[in-house]
Amino acid sequence: MFDFFKKPPPKITEAETSTEQPRAGLFSRLRAKLSSGAAALARDLSDWLPGRRIDADLLEELELRLLTADVGLPATERILGDLRKRVARNELADLDALLGALRRNISDLLRPVAQPLIIPTDTKPFVVLVVGVNGSGKTTSIGKLAHRLRGENKHVVLAAGDTFRAAAVEQLQVWGERNGVTVIAQATGADPAAVVFDAYSAAKARGADVLLADTAGRLQTQTHLMDELRKVKRVLGRQDATAPHEVLLVLDASQGQNALNQARVFHEAVGVTGLVLTKLDGSAKGGIVIAIATELGIPLRFVGVGESIEDFGVFDVDDFVDALIAPPRVP
Repeated sequence: MFDFFKKPPPKITEAETSTEQPRAGLFSRLRAKLSSGAAALARDLSDWLPGRRIDADLLEELELRLLTADVGLPATERILGDLRKRVARNELADLDALLGALRRNISDLLRPVAQPLIIPTDTKPFVVLVVGVNGSGKTTSIGKLAHRLRGENKHVVLAAGDTFRAAAVEQLQVWGERNGVTVIAQATGADPAAVVFDAYSAAKARGADVLLADTAGRLQTQTHLMDELRKVKRVLGRQDATAPHEVLLVLDASQGQNALNQARVFHEAVGVTGLVLTKLDGSAKGGIVIAIATELGIPLRFVGVGESIEDFGVFDVDDFVDALIAPPRVP
């Protein structure tokens, strides 16, 4: 076992750093990205709707926009079903009324899954097993989450469970050094379950608050690698019957509906308890967030809209809807 950065990180005062970014910052950057997509729902609807009659034809066009933006059929049907009823009752007579109803419908679908990750004080270490496909941003998300937790004065240990890709261990070590946290690793090709076992023991011995365990990226169709994840989970369960306490799936939002398929398979395999949606800035759509919330109902913990630490934060429904749908412009 290789044990890097053995000393636990020093306590950080609020004055020294804060992981809470201004609410407008993260999602205003997302708004700028989403609004640039020519086929996206987020293209300012106030440019599209003024002067148009709110009728069945307009709703059909809005339905196409929702589907094109990766909202998915089940969520689109729920959103449009309500809007059609309101139009039939003459409740949506103008742009403001339509946008208001659309925003409320989307918010209602998202609010049940907007659940931040809570680290209880009576569970040490709180084990977060991080999973996902290749290129989804797993290791980077772990580094950013470690930074966030350290800013909350949590003692964090990282487990370099991606032993297949040598660069993954090095990448995690860089994040460990940057954040001043312990990294537990073994040689390339080592058994991931053994790495996580050692990391848990080390985290327990140090009185760590959180163990973040990286795993190798794998396609959801690779059955033998999904079995490997199940083994890692079983090994953790032998050390603590309640571990892992969080199975955090990192999804690349730019994958659209494929991300939804990935979530289904990983959830069936290892019981996903939380999601991180990365690369929302690269999707130019954003509707996949609504599709995942509607069809899976898995808590959405964090979103990423860029490469920097400031581009990673807790998912907020109101801010996201603001980014997705621009309010009407005041003449």
